[in-house]
Amino acid sequence: MNSSKHTELANHAWSVADLLRGDYRQSDYGKVILPFTVLRRLECVLELTREKVAETVDRFAGQEIDTDHFLRKASGHSFYNKSDLTLKKIAADPQNAAKNLQIYVGAFSDNAREVLDKYEFNQQVRKLDSANLLYQVIGRFTDLDLHPDVVPNHNMGYIFEELIRRFAEQSNETAGEHFTPREVIKLMVNLLVAPDADALSLPGVVRTVMDPACGTGGMLSAADDHILALNPDATVEVYGQELNPESWAICRSDLMIKGQAPENIRFGNSFSDDGHARRKFDYILANPPFGVEWKKVKEEVEHEHKSLGDAGRFGAGLPRINDGSLLFLQHMISKMKPVDVNGGGGSRVAIVFNGSPLFSGAAESGESNIRRWILENDWLEAIVALPDQLFYNTGISTYFWILTNRKDADHKGNVVLLDARDQWVKMRKSLGDKRKELGDGTNGRPDHIGDITRLYAEALQVAGDPEHALHGKVKVFANEDFGYQRITVERPLKLRFEVTEETLSALAEAKPVARLERSEEFVTAVRTLLGSSWKTKSEAFIALKDAVVAAGLRWPTGAPFVKAVRETIGVRNPEGEVQKVKGAAEPDTDLRDYENVPLSEDVEDYLMREVHPHVPDAWIDHTKTKIGYEIPFTRHFYVYKPPRPLAEIDAELRSLEAEIQALLAEVTE
Repeated sequence: MNSSKHTELANHAWSVADLLRGDYRQSDYGKVILPFTVLRRLECVLELTREKVAETVDRFAGQEIDTDHFLRKASGHSFYNKSDLTLKKIAADPQNAAKNLQIYVGAFSDNAREVLDKYEFNQQVRKLDSANLLYQVIGRFTDLDLHPDVVPNHNMGYIFEELIRRFAEQSNETAGEHFTPREVIKLMVNLLVAPDADALSLPGVVRTVMDPACGTGGMLSAADDHILALNPDATVEVYGQELNPESWAICRSDLMIKGQAPENIRFGNSFSDDGHARRKFDYILANPPFGVEWKKVKEEVEHEHKSLGDAGRFGAGLPRINDGSLLFLQHMISKMKPVDVNGGGGSRVAIVFNGSPLFSGAAESGESNIRRWILENDWLEAIVALPDQLFYNTGISTYFWILTNRKDADHKGNVVLLDARDQWVKMRKSLGDKRKELGDGTNGRPDHIGDITRLYAEALQVAGDPEHALHGKVKVFANEDFGYQRITVERPLKLRFEVTEETLSALAEAKPVARLERSEEFVTAVRTLLGSSWKTKSEAFIALKDAVVAAGLRWPTGAPFVKAVRETIGVRNPEGEVQKVKGAAEPDTDLRDYENVPLSEDVEDYLMREVHPHVPDAWIDHTKTKIGYEIPFTRHFYVYKPPRPLAEIDAELRSLEAEIQALLAEVTE
């Protein structure tokens, strides 16, 4: 089916909005259109076996026996409907439309009815009936042909996604939280599964696939299709979890129709209510919402982090509250199968991120510690930079992170960075923020998906061949290349001491001085030294003490008083006296600096080479050194472009001025 056909069918479904206008707000149109589309799809799928199901119902009538197994077998699917009603029959009896529709929906198997319940379908039926719209809406959907021979499962996914996108636009929701462009999914699945092509071609192979933010199930369907294309005899079991009820219902119904186990798609928040606890999978992939806070599940996540540590999912660290992306990745890593002693087992992971998880967070922050954990365990296989404007809800740049706990020998200890930001074609018509797409080699478009997949497979060879045409698009780094030591560079505090109006005022305001019983007299005594200065602290304190004692006052004692006097009378000066604490130079907090030193480099060597030529008295406070990890992707692929020559710029300006003058002349004629 071409894109115009599924758009036509989506338009037909959405045309129900014309009936709803006035009785429903625009933002609520989807609450009617989506469940009725699901209902019509289920009905069309079951149409061929309706008579066989009816015969089975009659055969077991009056018998106290669980007929669920027999009815599923009769329907040929994992769901069924025991009623002889259809939407067409219901629409033909307007007076009893609500009652008959509820009977019809109630006759579905539990798993199908649960899908419609997530849409609060009965509530919508009552509202439509009270507005005298129900039979009209049903009638509109009876004309929608969604039979599997007309609309294959793959294309049905496109229709659902188009409806969700329109629903999101009407309700100002974020469409990108629900689904991912199909060409992006195809590339992601290629990179995730392609290295296992040989293993997947073996007879009787069984693979499990999991998406913890599965939306409408597009990624799960694509992974299923890809594996079966490699081996039609393979068994693929898909699992997922979804928080949005409409998306969950669509994904669940899609699996029912395909003959997969719909109960494998759990409803709820993957962080606070893991629907697949203790389960491990062969492939885990996801496109979690970008930059979404996790405040709602903060208590549960922090409890698991503190109480379970490394035995839980979030032991490596917690990111900032306003971005849960790296929580998703930790959750997915916890689902990887362990590698056995013979090198078997293990898993592969793919996730879509924006740029933030690459570098956000300082050394030893939650984000940095998570990156450190991943890299030190040698799980990160590659990061692929994608073009911007690929997604419906954001124009920002995005990245695939590919991870595995069973790297091949050539990849061990290394990470591949692949720059695919220039692999795109412009769409004829934008969809939200999506203005670009990856070509698949059809309809005269370049085969970006195939080209990137091949480059990924050959990345190590391309990176090692300076003569290769795509050498500049691939770089390979050792894991430790992304680590750094955050050192604190100190310089000694150097002071000279003086009594000026400014320092005297500061002295008077200092709390240890202000608390003195005769504080005003103390300040007056010090004022007699106005204009005096000293090179050392001892000289200054002797002079100050003599002046105070001469005024008939007692010189106060105590560390707070001594510190207050030094900090108010002392003035920073490059030629001043070095202040010391217990015999060691006291650092000047105003001159404190921080440097990031590569993990593989000795920090003292770095200090001598980079710092001492400029400030020879600097030293490193090793007690403050922190270890951090970041992946500065764009920096590694930055290519310097020199500015244009001034003569060229001047010539262009003169040309533009002449053009403006000519246009002005035309206006004034």
